[in-house]
Amino acid sequence: MSNGYAYEYKVVTFRESLIGDALDSDKLEKVLNKHAEDGWGLKAITSADVKGRIGPGAVEGLLLTFERPRA
Repeated sequence: MSNGYAYEYKVVTFRESLIGDALDSDKLEKVLNKHAEDGWGLKAITSADVKGRIGPGAVEGLLLTFERPRA
């Protein structure tokens, strides 16, 4: 790479429930802090339809993209 940096990325799906309840900010904060402890920095949050656990439908959720320097 031309800039001498090498990064790795991780995408995490975050959704509250199958019935479209509001997202819980405390749960989201815990997810963000857990990844930060492992050296991941939040790169982007994207709103998206996320596949549910049951059936073909999707619910509104978030895709959390994390970045950290490759070891």
